[in-house]
Amino acid sequence: MLDGIDLALEPGGRLAVVGPSGCGKSTLLSLLAGLEQPDAGEITGAGIERCALMPQRDLLLPWRSALDNAGLALELAGVPRGDARTRALPLFERFGLDGFAGTPPHELSGGMRQRVAFLRTLLAGKPVLLLDEPFGALDAITREELQEWLAAALDAEPRTVVLVTHDIDEALRLCDRLLVLSRRPARAVLDAPSAELDHDRVMDALRG
Repeated sequence: MLDGIDLALEPGGRLAVVGPSGCGKSTLLSLLAGLEQPDAGEITGAGIERCALMPQRDLLLPWRSALDNAGLALELAGVPRGDARTRALPLFERFGLDGFAGTPPHELSGGMRQRVAFLRTLLAGKPVLLLDEPFGALDAITREELQEWLAAALDAEPRTVVLVTHDIDEALRLCDRLLVLSRRPARAVLDAPSAELDHDRVMDALRG
């Protein structure tokens, strides 16, 4: 449950959302994506026409190759599979997946699966990316590697980003603004540029 969340995000901005488990972070993404409707208030500039959602699990289809999983968003938009492959393949080298286009998901590492899932989200062509704990299930070393990779990927393919994460350091590292939510009903207890924050200040806000 969300209580009076009022925020605006500039085009190209990167907002991280942190808060206790169950406070409504994923619900906020669902509202922005247009998958749920608010009981009160208004959401503008979001919705399915503008947003692409990357959920916590990669949700790769086991019967499709890495390349065909990456191109799925294009196919759902009406692009023929051959054309989707042609558009997705050049990005595989840039995204650290060179040589794995034909590999089925079960033969990919967790980090590679997340890269394919992010590439699929990016290829949807939406100006807003909603990332729901994309690295939460990975080990610490892989997560740190992918944080560096994601920062570079977003620099190369700039989009407006809303990132939900439990990792404060990840939030400060990847985003230029941080929103801290309280326990349910979730309220904004801190909303500030990342450059003005550190781990301890965010923890203090989380403790209330």
